[in-house]
Amino acid sequence: MDPQPIRFVHRGQITEVSGLPVTTTVLQWLREHAHQCGTKEGCAEGDCGACTVVVAELVEDDGAQETSGAIAVGPLHLRPVNACIRYLPTLHGKALLTVEDLQSLAPGRALHPVQQTLVDCHGSQCGFCTPGFVMSLYASYERHQGAGTRPTRQQLADDLSGNLCRCTGYRPILDAGQAMFEAPPARLDPEPIAVLLRQIAERTPEPFVHAAHNPAYPDAQGQPRIDHFIAPRTLAEFASVRAERPEARLLAGATDIGLWTNKQFRDVGDLLYLGDVRELQAVEHDGALLRIGAAVPLEDAWAALVRHWPELREMALRFAGPPVRHAGTLGGNVANGSPIGDGAPVLLALDAVLLLQRGPVQRRLPLAAFYLDYMKNALQPGEFLRAIEVPLPAAHAPQAETLRLRAYKLSKRYDCDISAVSCGLALRLDAQGHVGHVRLAFGGMAAVVRRAAQAEAALLGQPWSEASVRAAMRSLDADFQPLTDLRASSAHRQRVARNLLWRFWLETRLDAPLPASQTRVWSGSMPALHTV
Repeated sequence: MDPQPIRFVHRGQITEVSGLPVTTTVLQWLREHAHQCGTKEGCAEGDCGACTVVVAELVEDDGAQETSGAIAVGPLHLRPVNACIRYLPTLHGKALLTVEDLQSLAPGRALHPVQQTLVDCHGSQCGFCTPGFVMSLYASYERHQGAGTRPTRQQLADDLSGNLCRCTGYRPILDAGQAMFEAPPARLDPEPIAVLLRQIAERTPEPFVHAAHNPAYPDAQGQPRIDHFIAPRTLAEFASVRAERPEARLLAGATDIGLWTNKQFRDVGDLLYLGDVRELQAVEHDGALLRIGAAVPLEDAWAALVRHWPELREMALRFAGPPVRHAGTLGGNVANGSPIGDGAPVLLALDAVLLLQRGPVQRRLPLAAFYLDYMKNALQPGEFLRAIEVPLPAAHAPQAETLRLRAYKLSKRYDCDISAVSCGLALRLDAQGHVGHVRLAFGGMAAVVRRAAQAEAALLGQPWSEASVRAAMRSLDADFQPLTDLRASSAHRQRVARNLLWRFWLETRLDAPLPASQTRVWSGSMPALHTV
């Protein structure tokens, strides 16, 4: 595995980078090495969107768009991402578009329509966040121009939910998002980029390896340690490297690991990248199973879940803003094992099973058995998560046996915020209206995401009634003794968990269930995910 320079397309040409640490972020490279300072650093943790850029990837498979939430422009797939937590080596074989690129898409005009309408609509004051808004709006612009559609204000609000503005306010920015379609189109020409990306692909060995000194961590001889970034492109090669290097850190979207290095200055050592393995990026429907590969972006994974369970749409949208949803993966969210992760409660409620692999050997493990303790899981050395398998609802199940499913999230900010409590709640009733199947899974209530065993026992076999639910609510206090932290007190978390179970009953009771307009903050129409 001979080290190679990082090669990617930037400003219309192939750029080669060597010698930078493997955890150098795209934002650091742009500002400190390329001296392209339009992209800003706000939070350095993927939370504010000031650093939003667009990454374009060459996808020759015509059927790939069917299961992708990416923005298709010819043979390119575009995704908005946060440059502050995106490691530079992950750009190898891709193209980077920043705010400096947009004017060239509108020759003869001073600004691209996205930029011009922000000026015309007074969508910027201090201007610090504006480049990030521009790039998120540009991603929306390309999607809707390609589809021949126009976004509603609610759809634009979701497209911008990963971008924070601290002074202008969002009304003029949304005005600009609607007005940008009134000017003559200024689309990206994908072919010149595709030609360059094919040239990079022809020169890329299997696997791609980038190596660089890490001056922060000397080796045994006192010399700067050499760290490696390894990016296989096939599942067989990935499994082989994983078995040979079980100590290497697995990397997908870096939406969590990026904070380890930015905020905590942690040593992550060698990185083994999942993001270029096509088999791990597949969403498959296999009979009675939905199989989501470990490297499937959150945007695509949640869209696949929502297609089968529309009740999950609000959780999918609130999970994170688009730049995080397009970079992070559901597999990473599960494997990371954070007790406040939003994916695991939903998947536990759906009885998800994990497909694990070590070398050529595969095994299946229920998600309920995966978490052993705080940030500890059942993965063996050299093993990795290959896919998440979710049983699909029966096509012709009797009405009484229909799965009643809800997912709720409590956070201080409605969009793009970390949960204080999240939950996935599911049950089936028998013909007599008694609970025949129940799953109550909570995050933020214990050291790991887990089911509420005593509350489930209080409901199983009982009528789906107010008295049964009240008993289950009391049992939740025995199931969980949550901690107090900056997000919520222990007492608040317990109260919220009880109230969310009560809300679940109000929305799914047999007699006069409450409509969404009476239980949700936003009673208007929810924007549609790009379902697959």
